[in-house]
Amino acid sequence: MKWNKNLKIRLVGEGLFNLCYWMYFPYMAIYFSSQFGVQLASILMMIPPFVQLFGQLIGGVIADTLGRRTTMLIGASIQAVMFALFALSTENWLDYVAYVLIGIGGALYSPASDAMVADLVPDEERKHVFATFITVKNIGAVLGPVIGATLFFSYRTPLLWACTLILSVYLLIIFIEMTETLPGKKPAKKITRSLLEKAGNYRLIVQDRVFFLYILAGVLSIFTIMQLDLFIAKYIVDEVPAQWHLDSRSILGLLLGINGLMFVVLILPTTRLLKNWRDRDVFILSCLLNGGSLFLMSMTTNLVLLIVLIVAFTMGEIVRAPVINHFVSRHAPEAMRGQYMGASNMQYTIGRMLAPLIFFVSSPILAGTTLFIVSIISMMLYLKISHYPYKVKGLE
Repeated sequence: MKWNKNLKIRLVGEGLFNLCYWMYFPYMAIYFSSQFGVQLASILMMIPPFVQLFGQLIGGVIADTLGRRTTMLIGASIQAVMFALFALSTENWLDYVAYVLIGIGGALYSPASDAMVADLVPDEERKHVFATFITVKNIGAVLGPVIGATLFFSYRTPLLWACTLILSVYLLIIFIEMTETLPGKKPAKKITRSLLEKAGNYRLIVQDRVFFLYILAGVLSIFTIMQLDLFIAKYIVDEVPAQWHLDSRSILGLLLGINGLMFVVLILPTTRLLKNWRDRDVFILSCLLNGGSLFLMSMTTNLVLLIVLIVAFTMGEIVRAPVINHFVSRHAPEAMRGQYMGASNMQYTIGRMLAPLIFFVSSPILAGTTLFIVSIISMMLYLKISHYPYKVKGLE
């Protein structure tokens, strides 16, 4: 109840939209495979992450130039229009274009959204606020696919119209009720020139040694974390025998359910418990839990041990999640928060793109060993961060 009105509006609006988003997103690969064929659909599904990467960088520039509220309005408007187009479309390629542009709208929205939290919340409270937003997102990620399993395939058009309506109402509330939070915002007489000048700041971000190490360590961490849906999923289905009257697919569902439920229930109390830890130390703990759990999971097929290890793995995800944006909000110069938030998202995009490479490793134990080594390298990079000045020279 003590939160700024902007944050209260966003928590409800983003929570409702995220629920709708997870009702359709997990099934898009299946949908496009049925429309275009598996091979073409596989290629097409690789394009959105690349496009969204640039969208996040551009969104950071706009957020630091025109403001957080304006950027969020632009991103949400694109999404609302594209959901309506998707609902009206009768052409497969138009469906795909709408899907890609929905992702771009979200990519533009995200850096401004994260920067707004940094603008409004004192440093000592940011972890808790970020954790609350993550909790709401994960409620949608847990419930959405369950509801969408029926709605997407049987009532896809009404579902898309529901997304359009929710986003349109949210967009209207942003326009009427939200206030701008960009520090020192002044009207720009020459918008194009101002945008180009801000875009040039990415050159300074690249030269920021601490931030570069943070992104590199993050890519390796995301590479490891993504293996729950890749290597571990395949390993359980292929190698784990039936136990407790559950077949391998049911066991996978059980472990994924534990993972999702823990995220919703434990992220806020865990964030409070670790609120006095340094960000770097939380990252190190996360690396050890994730890498160690994957290594041990690759060596057992016992369901009890797998449950214990999925709990440890999930704790590695949980402790890390709210600290990611907190680290960036503390490290970024006030005038460049949006751009730093946009650049920070590269670790997710690159990590997800590289994650399938694990399938080139020949055996489960070797794959588990490889992931543990990757986690150790990530941990060493996080350790190295403390050896450099905390701010990029010239932007303190």
